[in-house]
Amino acid sequence: MLKDNPRGRYGIDQYRPPLNYELAGKTFTFVMDDGIDQQISFLDGKTLEWNFEEQRPKRESYECLKADDTTYLMYYEIDGAEKRTGHTFVIDLENMLVTRLTAVNGEDPKDPYVNNSYFTFGAIRRPDGTTESRRHSFTDEMVGTCVQWCYGIYTTVHVYYCTSFYRITFPQDSAVSIPANEQLSSLGAQLPSSDEPASYIRIKDNMYFVNITERNMERLLGEKGRFRCNAMCFLQNYDRMYMVGRAFGAMTEKGKDSRIRLSFGAYGKFTEVPESFFTDPNPYII
Repeated sequence: MLKDNPRGRYGIDQYRPPLNYELAGKTFTFVMDDGIDQQISFLDGKTLEWNFEEQRPKRESYECLKADDTTYLMYYEIDGAEKRTGHTFVIDLENMLVTRLTAVNGEDPKDPYVNNSYFTFGAIRRPDGTTESRRHSFTDEMVGTCVQWCYGIYTTVHVYYCTSFYRITFPQDSAVSIPANEQLSSLGAQLPSSDEPASYIRIKDNMYFVNITERNMERLLGEKGRFRCNAMCFLQNYDRMYMVGRAFGAMTEKGKDSRIRLSFGAYGKFTEVPESFFTDPNPYII
């Protein structure tokens, strides 16, 4: 089993809020669109039990963050899974809806570092047994926008130029162009472009769930890229210009692998980039 990559004193999780424990003691039934209901009981602020329908409950450690007063980002990794698997949920109590992101590492027989992501939408069963008929959904509302996100020592600009990819760049302002950004920028210079696969889901007005996978960097750079096909998901609140997220993947340093499994937060602002970031062709697709 891979060891966890230690969190640096001023790493990507510097602006992460304290973990949230408000779900402790609550039980939810998620009625999912794949036809398999899932039950989760939050035993306390750190441990839950979950099961699919009639399966025996399984106990896991979890982490939970909030994007607004009624919307939670909750994550756990399935201990003992044959292939490393994590479940990330957006739990929307305002609309009684849920979205599950299942990240699986090790399904690719040629590249064990590749992460695959699967989305399932659903509703939270109410106490009277009813469920909401609406769902969270994939969206194009973010296309044509870009946001500068500050995580602490890292400040990046995400360019949302189409519904299936994103691009990343760095602020040109010398006040925020620090060595940590420069290290990441040097990695990007070794690639044809920074395009990576992305998915965009509308949770509610001005709130989106974004998933990005560093698949092209893994395919072309491998160990040289250090970050091995990490899957990053972001629950972005555009009313507060703040987001919370989690990272799932691995890092290779000096020939040794460690597991990346951490949550984080960032503050953002809308910004501008050269028009080419929206119009240049994606070199990874026909």
